[in-house]
Amino acid sequence: MVELKTDESIDAMRAAGRVVAQALTAARDAAAVGVSLLELNAIAHDVLRAAGATSPFLGYRPAFAPTPYPAVLCASVNDAIVHGIPDGYRLRDGDLLSLDFGAELGGWAGDSAISLIVGTPRPEDVRLIETAQGALEAGIAAAVVGNRIGDIAHAVGTVCRTAGYGIPDGYGGHGVGRHMHEDPAVPNEGRPGRGMPLRHGMVLAIEPMLLGSGRDGYHTARDGWTLRTNDGCRAAHVEHTVAITDTGPRVLTAL
Repeated sequence: MVELKTDESIDAMRAAGRVVAQALTAARDAAAVGVSLLELNAIAHDVLRAAGATSPFLGYRPAFAPTPYPAVLCASVNDAIVHGIPDGYRLRDGDLLSLDFGAELGGWAGDSAISLIVGTPRPEDVRLIETAQGALEAGIAAAVVGNRIGDIAHAVGTVCRTAGYGIPDGYGGHGVGRHMHEDPAVPNEGRPGRGMPLRHGMVLAIEPMLLGSGRDGYHTARDGWTLRTNDGCRAAHVEHTVAITDTGPRVLTAL
């Protein structure tokens, strides 16, 4: 069931979203050659504590997971698409790093992700991330009253496919509200004019995931969480929590 949020609830979700943005900014600023993924997780955790917020990631265990998620941050490096668990890995020059983070504050959730390059960028990685960001912007632009979920999916997928990138089937965006994951699902590929109508008060996480080789194949790593590309190509992941309003889309997880 999809819960339509009041304007007051959307304002409260904006407060949670701001914490998410602050944590991702702090982690991004600290991401440098030699810094460990665990150190980035600690930095993000400190932002949560300072804001009086809690993590919807820590201890989260969906049906597919063999164990509860052990961190507040997802840190996915190079061929890891999403759900990378922070560990002692120290970032290297040229790594492509995706960071996914959520916060709960005042009974409401926010969820967002960014991708970045550590140190010296490779042109192909710059293009991959820029295309992912373009796909996100296209999805947000389609998130207007009167459109449908399929219009968002089509906008995201068109940018990805036109640029020659792969899309992992079965993974995409979702509703956000009192919980991090709610109805409806928001695919990263679809047909325009199809799916649930978009209404004032819907809040959605739009999150493109792009595979650099153009192939769609992926698998779950031994940790039971991390999704990796089958061919070892690099991947990018970006995301914003967006409210559908009568005056246009409102991004809740921007600074």
